[in-house]
Amino acid sequence: MAGERLLMRKIRDVLRLKAGGMSKRQIAASVGIGPTAAGEYLRRAQAAGLAWPLPVALDDVALEARLFPAPQTIAGDQRPQPAWAAIHRELKRPGVTLQLLWEEHRAAHPNGYGRSRFCELYRDWAGRLSPTMRQTHVAGERMFVDYAGTTMELVDSETGEVHACQLFVATLGASSLTYAEATRTQTLPDWISSHTRAFAFFGGVPSMLVSDNLKSGITKACFYEPAVNRSYAEMASHYDTAIVPARPMKPRDVVLKARFAATPRSRSPYCWRRAGSSQS
Repeated sequence: MAGERLLMRKIRDVLRLKAGGMSKRQIAASVGIGPTAAGEYLRRAQAAGLAWPLPVALDDVALEARLFPAPQTIAGDQRPQPAWAAIHRELKRPGVTLQLLWEEHRAAHPNGYGRSRFCELYRDWAGRLSPTMRQTHVAGERMFVDYAGTTMELVDSETGEVHACQLFVATLGASSLTYAEATRTQTLPDWISSHTRAFAFFGGVPSMLVSDNLKSGITKACFYEPAVNRSYAEMASHYDTAIVPARPMKPRDVVLKARFAATPRSRSPYCWRRAGSSQS
């Protein structure tokens, strides 16, 4: 109980008076406690199978143990624990998502974790593998661009011919607003055209384009002096933005590189420009 326990003598009086036919209010007034407390002790006595008169051998220590048993030790979560290491490996496969893995887990273990708890536990587990510093994205500062790892199929409605298509994805760093489209190839014309349509979709141009080292845009991958395709660089110049590529297999470089490449305009919270505005 939240309040201090009564002396066992008073508890005995509560049981004795109840056996004498008194109401809880009358017992409370006689013993000097509240009606709620009197009712609680009577409930505990009933749950413990005790009634007045109490057994002679039941001393105060034994009575307290009967009325206030030690709380049972709560066992740990008995639900099936997912194999987080295996799940982590599966997520590296194309097309595999955490939602899909959770559905498979629940199909095998109907009493398993719910989706939100499953995802939360995985993020906690994965966060201990390689701790990273939390990054703050300023609105309108960065747009992350790349092609998705999997391809799509486009069926020609007239000929029935099936074409493999690439999935271009552009995401704003601050809001995670995402634009995606399918293109026939990953060549430079499609790469640049997808950028311009992304700008139109977002209604503006970010200060930085954080790009993976796609050959169409980056001809030489280097952390300090990457070689950007000339046409891609001219597009960035036209829209008054900067291209910030990453090292091969080092996607986290984009954040550090962006810091080094940041200009006074890009560090400003007002770095978003309308698409099509004149270059300053």
